[in-house]
Amino acid sequence: VRLQVQNVEKPLYRGTFHCFQSIIKQESAFGLYKGIGSPMMGLTFINALVFGVQGNTLRALGKDTPLNQFLAGSAAGAIQCVICCPMELAKTRMQLQGTGEYKLKTKNYKNSLDCLIKIYRKEGLRGINRGMLSTFIRETPSFGFYFLTYDCMTRYLGCEAEDSYVIPKLLFSGGMSGIVSWLSTYPVDVIKSRLQADGVGGVTQYKGILDCVRKSYHEEGWRVFTRGLTSTLLRAFPVNAATFATVTVFLMYMRSEDNLRECEPGPVIQQPSSL
Repeated sequence: VRLQVQNVEKPLYRGTFHCFQSIIKQESAFGLYKGIGSPMMGLTFINALVFGVQGNTLRALGKDTPLNQFLAGSAAGAIQCVICCPMELAKTRMQLQGTGEYKLKTKNYKNSLDCLIKIYRKEGLRGINRGMLSTFIRETPSFGFYFLTYDCMTRYLGCEAEDSYVIPKLLFSGGMSGIVSWLSTYPVDVIKSRLQADGVGGVTQYKGILDCVRKSYHEEGWRVFTRGLTSTLLRAFPVNAATFATVTVFLMYMRSEDNLRECEPGPVIQQPSSL
């Protein structure tokens, strides 16, 4: 977020690792965890929605094909925007609060919930849904590629339930799925972050998505749309490796004949084998 929205004329950070070092030096290690409350509140519901909607949509479509995997993932991505957008708005505002300060001189928000409440009081529902359209544009195709990549990777690697290397294979498949999904729509994420951060200092720069794209490109060139990509990909691999592997292993356990004989429907992430 900090790399995506920093002022091009007076940049605070030269890159991912300089940003990391600067935050620790200026704000202590706790600075790396600013805004953590928002993801902790929202990610449980987001993952429940995503995997639930994807699984039910895939079953409703009937056939487990690459196209249906993409469509089911896209449907899941679109629906979870309702939670994702306000969650990321609070996270963005909290992460930008007190940039470069060890002890905050001016603290606008006590925590993520306080942030959303204050935005709602000042701007109403429209305020807490700032960036909703850009979030929708990002998440819909992104989750389509997310589930499609995972399906293709697990098929290619031959992930069988009885395979002794099934966990490493699932971790690798999940990690690569995260990377592909972020690469597919990353420029939109930059725009989304800029729109949600707009007005933090009291000055509003952008009228909307197209205006943000036009001004960002005019001032910084095409490289602006790759700002923060390195840090995003470094985060994407372990996070999504853990997410997909956990969900898949949990479903394998819960739907095994020894545990739940009555649970006959196929797993959420259907495979050509017992997985």
